[in-house]
Amino acid sequence: MQAQAQQQTVQPQEKTMYNILLIIGFVHLLNDAIQALVPAMFPILEKSMGLTFTQLGIIAFALNITSSLIQPVVGLYTDKKPSPYALPIGLCFTFFGVLGLAFAPTFWFVVLSVIFIGLGSATFHPEGSRVAYMAAGKRRGFAQSIYQVGGNAGQAMAPLITALILVPLGQFGAIWFTLIAALAIGLLVYIARWYSRQIIAIAKMPKKKVTSAKMSPAHKKMILFAISLLIFLVFARSWFHAGITNFYAFYIIEKFGLTIAQSQGYIFIFLLAGAIGTFAGGPLADRFGKRNMIMLSMLASAPLALILPYAGPTATYFLLGIIGFVILSSFSVTVVYAQILVPGKIGTVSGLIVGLAFGMGAIGSVALGWLADLVGLSNTMIFTVSLPLIGVLTFLLPSDQKIEKMNG
Repeated sequence: MQAQAQQQTVQPQEKTMYNILLIIGFVHLLNDAIQALVPAMFPILEKSMGLTFTQLGIIAFALNITSSLIQPVVGLYTDKKPSPYALPIGLCFTFFGVLGLAFAPTFWFVVLSVIFIGLGSATFHPEGSRVAYMAAGKRRGFAQSIYQVGGNAGQAMAPLITALILVPLGQFGAIWFTLIAALAIGLLVYIARWYSRQIIAIAKMPKKKVTSAKMSPAHKKMILFAISLLIFLVFARSWFHAGITNFYAFYIIEKFGLTIAQSQGYIFIFLLAGAIGTFAGGPLADRFGKRNMIMLSMLASAPLALILPYAGPTATYFLLGIIGFVILSSFSVTVVYAQILVPGKIGTVSGLIVGLAFGMGAIGSVALGWLADLVGLSNTMIFTVSLPLIGVLTFLLPSDQKIEKMNG
């Protein structure tokens, strides 16, 4: 492995391009709002099609594994050959997936539709992260926060989608999201044109010869260990996130005797607080260190999560808000931390952290659904809230200073 790629195809701007960051962050919101449509439909599909928790887990798995496993492949390809127009083309897959979801007559048609949505998301995320990197200037943590907070804000819309659209309109209400997909496609055409101009401008710049410094075997092992551990930590965080977003509504409906619409308020609080935490985490990591933010987000949320199954209906609102803010404050930070671990591989690393690690987390959707059918929701929630304890492993990650010293 080299400390620096011999030739990077794209470079960040000298100044921060706020307009590009805001647009790509907004499109991330639209893309992830469409993804959020899928778990938002779970209570509707469970009643209309009589699906089991295991089947709901399979739907979540189909979406997340498709959108996740393909991301590192897309990132690896676009690191070598940036593809601006892959962005709007990918959202065309999403458009047809949403259309299929609105009319799906059977369980397996639903699965096929969410696979199309997953393909669109897999194409969007690595190149979207690259656009944020190119437009970041010197504010990389801030830029990644703008980009990632869009995604988390989109996910936070899932409970509102359920309460305001799907409860009154049913499955066919998904048809409205074709308009959101069409808007995203239009905005991505604009982004793709800007992206293309950057590539042309960079191609005209004089090529700089870069001397590649070879890393010692010890440093290579440390980077491999750190990346593997980081993916595992994101994997654990994703299992926790899947447990709350996909199954916690069923748990509090059963525990507190709530309606579907009422239960979505709790999930909305968790996701909204998570979006705010994502935005706050980037600037805080720029100031206090990326590893420190990752460590704090996992360890500080663990004791609060353990209390969650025993809290009353009012206390649960506050707990979910604090937990969502704290545990997702490292959401964008893990991406930037991985990028400094492996410089010059922006798409590949983003695909690994946001994609593959979340794909591993998608397995949690199936596992938790199966566990809920086997041992009940209460026991499943007790297992779910213990997952942040894995954050104790963050002490094994190398510090920011050690990585910078190693990369020279």
